[in-house]
Amino acid sequence: MAEQPNLGELMQKAQEMQQRMQSAQDELSRMEIVGEAGGGIVKVVMTGRHDARKVTIEDVAMTESKEILQDLIAAAINDATRKVEKASQRKIVDLTKDMGLPADAAGGAGQSGAGQIGNE
Repeated sequence: MAEQPNLGELMQKAQEMQQRMQSAQDELSRMEIVGEAGGGIVKVVMTGRHDARKVTIEDVAMTESKEILQDLIAAAINDATRKVEKASQRKIVDLTKDMGLPADAAGGAGQSGAGQIGNE
């Protein structure tokens, strides 16, 4: 007969996992990632919580049409969003590995839209 796990041990591991997840969320929320478009003509700084912190537009972009500038801004935002998602996924995978869990325990972190942290 298999030995039953100690309830106290399980609770301690669950609490440790919760603390590590909170720490990872805090770290991601402080992280700032730069998204770019037009070879760096437009840049967006975004936090790990998907908050835009700063938008930088080079003077050369001001000679373009309004529609092109709008497209560049949208592309920079999308680039930053993708980078934030990748960083979040890597963080979750690293966290699950550190806890001895299989990589697929990260809730499909390799799938689009999965593994989002701090989106409240």
